[in-house]
Amino acid sequence: MSDQDPAAVRRHLDRLAADGIDVVRVTYPDLIGTDRARDVLVEELPRALEHGLAFCRAVYHTSPQGDVVPVSGGLDAGLPDVCVRPDLSTLVALPWEPGVAACLADVTDPATGAPAAESPRDLLRSVLERCREHGLSPVVGPELEYFLCEPDPAGGWRRYGSVPGVVYTAGLRADPDNHLLRTLRHARDLRIGVLSGNHEFDGGQFEINLLHSEALSAADRAFRFKASVKELARREGRLATFMAKPFNDTGGSGFHLHLSCTEGTDGTDGTDAEGRNSFDDPSGAYGLSATARHAIAGVLAHAPALAALLNPTVNSYKRFGPDTLAPWLIDWGLDNRSAMVRVPPERGAGARLELRLGDASANPYLAIAAATAAALLGVMAAEEPPAPLEGYGYDTTKAALLPTDLSAALDALESDTALAELLGKDFTDSYLSYKRNEVERFQRYVTDWEFTEYAYHL
Repeated sequence: MSDQDPAAVRRHLDRLAADGIDVVRVTYPDLIGTDRARDVLVEELPRALEHGLAFCRAVYHTSPQGDVVPVSGGLDAGLPDVCVRPDLSTLVALPWEPGVAACLADVTDPATGAPAAESPRDLLRSVLERCREHGLSPVVGPELEYFLCEPDPAGGWRRYGSVPGVVYTAGLRADPDNHLLRTLRHARDLRIGVLSGNHEFDGGQFEINLLHSEALSAADRAFRFKASVKELARREGRLATFMAKPFNDTGGSGFHLHLSCTEGTDGTDGTDAEGRNSFDDPSGAYGLSATARHAIAGVLAHAPALAALLNPTVNSYKRFGPDTLAPWLIDWGLDNRSAMVRVPPERGAGARLELRLGDASANPYLAIAAATAAALLGVMAAEEPPAPLEGYGYDTTKAALLPTDLSAALDALESDTALAELLGKDFTDSYLSYKRNEVERFQRYVTDWEFTEYAYHL
């Protein structure tokens, strides 16, 4: 939470002055994971800490096209405020913006002082508190992919450096302007626990790996990473998109979560977590503890509802399908990348599950909250998962199909009362209203495909 001890605030202000910082960018995520922010002059920072920054609550209900979606507590309540206070424990200088530091923020309801119902960061906090009540401290390693685009002389955007076949490479063959190197170095200086990066499978696609840490830190770092990549691309005159599947002739971008739990003190440095890995058990089935197997069973049991949060857009479901290396069925496997849940071969401190369901458009806080909530429900139910997938997956006779569109996933979330209760009724209702509006707007919109398919012949 925000550190408002006067002596601590004074130390922060002195450090900012010594570093030549005169502006602090205060940021927080909206429902879709986009960063909302305000620049605050350093001399006004104590006022922002004491009184907070007022934002209209409807920022959580605003669509990417700028429409205010009719979610309860927004338009119907006269567009009230939320109160945003800087969290100085997250303060860091922006390497690419001289004189500017950035920090995350806590968002509360000014009438009650309680966290705002739609606040993704506080939703994750509440889920992690429930995990701690059961002796679990989730540890998460995020893996994110994105496409880099450049202006197309014919109009719109095209893939940057779209040479085929440069899979898992680095250097100028796939990245003729060294975008990746610049981004890696800036992300390192932002201190968000960046490990490595490479050109990914498709032309113009990149992946940058973040170190594992306790779950809230992992979400904070993934959120800041996505915002930073988009900002750095704009500085290059380019567009970085974490859209699930931006092009018809390529695959999509994933957001894989490596999840384990510790039985000890959470790491607080943003790059590691202490304590024994409670997913490891050399004597257990598959070398996994009962806790790990129950967590896998929970993720499988709640997978249809998870899709609503880990695959949160109409576009998300165009990434799925057989032979895509994106999940299509509700299954798990041992070091099997065609499964929805993959258990990598490491054991001991490295024992974990990799949830491959999510795509890059997911809000990191909501994705991690939903995944850890499903794992916790599995541990509470203490059920074993089915036998792991053998061989190449995508056989619909062996496992149930995931939702095939956003509407079906939202229905699954609404009907999954256990998961919805753990996430909170107010949040779940707001999220469902917001996302169903997205589905309705898409269903009314005439696409280019429809015109091409029908106009000439019909």
